[in-house]
Amino acid sequence: MQPRRGFLGGLFRGAVILALVFGLIGPIAVVVVYRFAPPPMTYLMVERMFQGHGFDRRWVPLSRISPTLVRSVIGAEDARFCEHHGFDWNAIQKAMDHNEAGKRLRGGSTISQQTAKNIFLWPHRDWVRKGLETWFTVLIEVIWGKERIMEVYLNSIEWGPGIYGAEAAAQHNFNTSAAQLNAAQAARLAAIIPKPLAWKAARPGAYVQRRGGHIAVAAGTIRRDGLADCVL
Repeated sequence: MQPRRGFLGGLFRGAVILALVFGLIGPIAVVVVYRFAPPPMTYLMVERMFQGHGFDRRWVPLSRISPTLVRSVIGAEDARFCEHHGFDWNAIQKAMDHNEAGKRLRGGSTISQQTAKNIFLWPHRDWVRKGLETWFTVLIEVIWGKERIMEVYLNSIEWGPGIYGAEAAAQHNFNTSAAQLNAAQAARLAAIIPKPLAWKAARPGAYVQRRGGHIAVAAGTIRRDGLADCVL
């Protein structure tokens, strides 16, 4: 009987070790690698390819992306990006209050959380993904820092059917580089982030035009108040 208990105890310890390796050490190792190397294709990119979309992603360093686009994205998606440590608790609370009031669902995810989800996880919402998203958000905030988070984010998010990253988006929509985007172009690209398959930056509808105008104003505020100084 004793050998059997010892065998079962060994299996349990082995399972615990494997869980630690794959659940803790594995993610840390991957995050460290992506601190220096461009992340490869994401789950969403592969899924879109199976849906019949193409694939265009042209990695460029943050220094070759227009500061106006950086400010526009911060103004549109996460105005407190430089102030928080991965989670904007005020935005989360506002989103919860908004949703509890029975209005259209609104998220409170920061750029850091979106990056963690886009790079390491699958796009469909569930509690397992949310828990992993929290863990990866903490890791990239600690290991990458704000500049790398913004660089990976702007090189990886979806900006149209088969279009990923700022360089491909700038070329497809405006026939220019990400570095040469002007204020209006940057604001329109930031405006379509929530619905990149439905909204168009090059040929915007009335709503995207209005949203882009608001984002352009927000980008000016971001610049005036130094709210993007952690990355620019």
